[in-house]
Amino acid sequence: MTRLFRSPFVIRLFNWEYWPFWAVQWPLFLYWLWLALRARALFFFSASNPSIPTGGMMGESKFDVLELIPQPFKPTSIRLSPRLNAADVMSKLTEAGLALPVIFKPDMGERGWMVKRINTEADVQQYLTQIKISFIAQELLTLPLEFGVFYWRLPGTERGTVNSITGKEFLSVTGDGRHTLAELIRANPRALLQWDNLMARLGDKMNSIPAAGNLVELVSIGNHCLGTKFINANHLITPQLTDSFDRMSKQINGFYFGRFDLRCASVEDLQAGHIKIMELNGCGAEPAHIYHPGASLWAAWRTLFRHWHTLYRVSVANHRLGVPYLSLAEGKKIYQRFKAAQA
Repeated sequence: MTRLFRSPFVIRLFNWEYWPFWAVQWPLFLYWLWLALRARALFFFSASNPSIPTGGMMGESKFDVLELIPQPFKPTSIRLSPRLNAADVMSKLTEAGLALPVIFKPDMGERGWMVKRINTEADVQQYLTQIKISFIAQELLTLPLEFGVFYWRLPGTERGTVNSITGKEFLSVTGDGRHTLAELIRANPRALLQWDNLMARLGDKMNSIPAAGNLVELVSIGNHCLGTKFINANHLITPQLTDSFDRMSKQINGFYFGRFDLRCASVEDLQAGHIKIMELNGCGAEPAHIYHPGASLWAAWRTLFRHWHTLYRVSVANHRLGVPYLSLAEGKKIYQRFKAAQA
């Protein structure tokens, strides 16, 4: 029975945060259709962020979105072609002032697909054998805290709203001086779900025995599908923080609705807006605090319904100011290109 209840299937079954995307989102699909009917446009959400194609729902260039962000708030990033060889990539990194380790990520993608920490030139070569589209090389930020902050503002108004802050705890285990890394991973339900990925990456290290009290970070990328724990940090929402994100967001032309994925040195720096933005995600992003372990699925659905209602309000307000909705033909073409890029 113990083995059964520690199996990946049962872990996923009793923790909805691991359920497939469609299993959580199906009620929102029906609500989207209702909102589309009201707006008389299937892709009404495309008007939410006029400076981002589709509003950021799908197919946008992550690098182009980064370019909208004022320089002081973002890490050094360059866009690279998948047709380069490893030597050319290393040369371009040097020209940009980047040194290994760095982060590679597709210029178009979602949910952690092909986001990798690159430590060596061999890692560069391996990445080039897998990636088929343009990708971003980004400075590896060593700031200790990572958050996802969701912000929105109605067009024509002065003050926006921060309605979600998600803290991130990277996947790790703590040694006891007796068990191997593999055994510690098997005893950790969140780590166990990443077994195949960890085996492929860690190899012989799985047989090592971490010292008692030694924290072993297994994944250093703050993505839920890679095992990162998302923590509800909405208690950090304050007037000071909202003011900071208002000032910053107003410097990003055509941005009204989305999530900042960022790092900072402290909570005080977060409040003051002293941050580095790794990604700015538009209307396709979620208020990720809903994935807090043990959180209610019903509460998550309430949050997501409010989220889509707000998206509708922002999009319609922009449309009334002259921002066009994406046509059905254009939307279909972008979706097909988006899916083909990840094939």
